[in-house]
Amino acid sequence: MAETVKLLVDCDTGIDDALMLLYLAGSPEAEIVAVGSVHGNVPSPRAAVNSRYVLDLVGLSHVPVAVGANHPMAQPLLTSEHVHGRDGLGNINPPPPSTPLSDENAVDQMIRLGREQPGELTLLAVGPLTNLGAALLIEPKLPELIPRVVIMGGNVQLPGNITAVAEANIWHDPEAADLVFEAGWKVVMVGLDVTMKTLLAGRHLQRLEQDAQSSSSAAFACRILQHYLDFYQASLGMRASALHDPLAGAIALDPSLARYLEKPVRVELRGTETRGMTVADLRRGEHPDDTGRPDASLAMEVDSERFLDLFVQRVADAGR
Repeated sequence: MAETVKLLVDCDTGIDDALMLLYLAGSPEAEIVAVGSVHGNVPSPRAAVNSRYVLDLVGLSHVPVAVGANHPMAQPLLTSEHVHGRDGLGNINPPPPSTPLSDENAVDQMIRLGREQPGELTLLAVGPLTNLGAALLIEPKLPELIPRVVIMGGNVQLPGNITAVAEANIWHDPEAADLVFEAGWKVVMVGLDVTMKTLLAGRHLQRLEQDAQSSSSAAFACRILQHYLDFYQASLGMRASALHDPLAGAIALDPSLARYLEKPVRVELRGTETRGMTVADLRRGEHPDDTGRPDASLAMEVDSERFLDLFVQRVADAGR
C-alpha cells in the first residue's frame, strides 16, 4: 500500500479545484488534513464555502476549512467568474453546506499545523499564493516546518493564460509568488507546460459520464464540468477541459507522473507587459544563479494517459 501523504490544501475553489478535491478524496494514499481558501477564481469566502460543500459531498466533513486572504498583496482583487460561473461551480447553485467553516484564519491554520506537525505535511497550493506569502512573513521558519510545496501555477515554455506571458495563479499575486519561490522549501511547480497536456476529452470524458450513473461524485463532476467545457471549447476548438489543479494534486501524491527540470524561478514584478511572468533560465550550458535562490522542480513532461485514467477512476471512487 502506498505511503500516506498528509496534505494541507490551499485553493480558490472553482471548477478545477473542486475536481482536485474529488480526486484526492478518491485517492487512498491522500489524507487531507485541512483546507484554506484564497481569492482567485472567486472571492475567498465563496471559495471556502465551495470547498466545504465538496468535502461534505464526499464524506470529509471532519476536514476543517478556513477562510484566507481575500485580496492580493499589492494589486486590486480580480476574480474569474466568467471561467468558473457566478458561484464558482459552473452555476449549479449548490445549497449551503451543512458543516460550518472554521473560525480560524487560513494563514494562522497553516502556521499552526506546520508547528504542530513539523516535517509531516505537504502544502498543496492551487490558487494565488497570498496565504503562503503572508505565512512566510509571519513565520520565516515555515519552510523548515513544511519543507515540500506543490503549486499549480506558472509557465516557462507555453504562453500564459491571463496575459501573453503570465499564468493566472501567479499573476493574481506576483509578490506573494516571488516570496514563495525565494523561500527555502522545496517547490514543485506544476504549470501550464504540463497542465495543458492533460485535457479531459474523448474516451476519458465519456467514461466519466458513464460513471455518473453509479457515482455521486462523478455525477457532480459532470454537472460542474459543463460550464468549463463550454469555456474551453472556444479556445481549444474541441469539447475538452484542462485539468490544471487535479494534475497538481496527482503529482503531490505521485511525483513519478512527471519529469522535471531543476531551476530557480523568479517572478516578474515590474514589467508593464510581463508582470506575473515566471522566469527560469532555460539556456543550455552553465549559467550560475547569483541570487542564492533555491532550485524549484519544474514539471516539464507528464504521463498524460496514466494521469487521465487515474483521474476518471478516483473521481468516481470518491462517491462510492
